[in-house]
Amino acid sequence: MIRRWFAALSVMAALLATGAVQGASVTVFAAASLTNALSDVGKAYKAKTGNDVVFSFAASSVLAKQIEASGGADVFLPADTDWMDYLDKKGLLAPGTRKNLLGNQLVLIAPKDSKTELTIAPGFALAAALGDGRLAMADPAAVPAGKYGRAALEKLGVWDAVSGRIAAAENVRAALL
Repeated sequence: MIRRWFAALSVMAALLATGAVQGASVTVFAAASLTNALSDVGKAYKAKTGNDVVFSFAASSVLAKQIEASGGADVFLPADTDWMDYLDKKGLLAPGTRKNLLGNQLVLIAPKDSKTELTIAPGFALAAALGDGRLAMADPAAVPAGKYGRAALEKLGVWDAVSGRIAAAENVRAALL
């Protein structure tokens, strides 16, 4: 809970730092994984300033390409620093405005009624736990959380056993469906 409030305060500070004038809206492009937390932040920001926050939630790569093509974002909150670096190299960040505010944690989620118990450790039996099923995750070739997930599974020594059974999703929220 404390982490969530810290994250919310960090994002609120970023919004306030945009210097939006009274009555102006702030456009925030953010990773899909931030949808729930930022919706709450947007409401708090509106209550404090009277300004609306217009959110666009999608994969960080999609948002970065959209900013590159047409701009339109006052605040960009990607799921990793790679896409921020991408925009920085293109000269698309206002000088002195880049701040690293948030972090992510990987989780392994099973259906609520699952009786499977796993201890995540090197060589753990993830492939066996999947049975005939698949492992839904953000696309490990393109989405930051998918890249982190693959790296973690490789480090644990189980990637090779499950890589052919990945159901790649366009973002973390889609992987939960």
